[in-house]
Amino acid sequence: MRNKKIRFVYFILVGIVISMIIHVVSPISNPNHNSFIDLIISVLITVFIWEGNLRLDAWLNKKYSWIEQTGKRLLIQAPLSLLMSTILIIVPMFLYERYICCMPAEQERLLMITCTVIGLLSSVILLSLEIGAKFFREWKNSLVEVEKYKTESAQAQLQNLKEQVNPHFLFNNLSVLSSLVYKDQDKAVDFINQLSKVYRYLLDTRNSELISLGEELTFIESYTFLLQIRFDTNIRFEFDIPNESKKTFLPPMALQMLIENTIKHNEVSSEFPLTVTVKAQAGLLQVQNNLQPRLHREPSSNTGLQNIRERYKHYTNIPVEVTQDARTFVVTIPLLTNNTK
Repeated sequence: MRNKKIRFVYFILVGIVISMIIHVVSPISNPNHNSFIDLIISVLITVFIWEGNLRLDAWLNKKYSWIEQTGKRLLIQAPLSLLMSTILIIVPMFLYERYICCMPAEQERLLMITCTVIGLLSSVILLSLEIGAKFFREWKNSLVEVEKYKTESAQAQLQNLKEQVNPHFLFNNLSVLSSLVYKDQDKAVDFINQLSKVYRYLLDTRNSELISLGEELTFIESYTFLLQIRFDTNIRFEFDIPNESKKTFLPPMALQMLIENTIKHNEVSSEFPLTVTVKAQAGLLQVQNNLQPRLHREPSSNTGLQNIRERYKHYTNIPVEVTQDARTFVVTIPLLTNNTK
């Protein structure tokens, strides 16, 4: 039926069958009556009703999903479809009987009632089959999408762990720790505690798809502690996060990945100190740094931002935005209002 030619043949066959049923149920004896014209009218009405309702269905698809809003969609589409079908039956039949067939009033009234009842019953049955088939196809597609999402999510989580729990990251921190052990044992103990919190968070959230911003920030406190021990005063972090924003959600380690990228791609030294600003407003989380590209960058798979974009696609249509000018580099990610997945 998706092929237009096949659908046109289908319209003709259905119109012929409906015309025959009407003639059996309500035989007409009128010298002005023409059975061939009846057949044409029946086919035309069938085309108008079917195409009109399919276009109504397509228009409603943009506003109300059969999968996510089944009840609401049914309550809206059913009366609209019946109203459209009734109008598309009564108006052509009235014009035909009044100006072409010129039937007596009693016959006209009887034929009008018969055509309307049979037409509506046929419309309900056939459109139910058509829309039911589309609903089934959408349902099957949604199952495929769910499985696809699960696969992509698992791959993204695995890639995320590979990005963060890597020998390079661990090597840097062990190097810092080895020097602290000799210089400041108390600070070395604090460093070990914060490092353990970082890895505990990585393990605790490995199966989580979303996490609250408040929990991510607690993890970031430990993570930035390690960075500040490593870079001393050459790196500075500024946070502006309202309490209400801490209740929103984001993919685990998304913020950590953005902070890590600022260090991977920028010079951090006494000559070129790096300032990383993290702020939340209007449902968005913004990570900004002063732009001072490295001449020799740390090893990177260059998949961090793409990883975040792919994970966000499953939750919102709001894009992950990257803006840059001569002095600053900014990444803005959406904050989700509820943990729906």
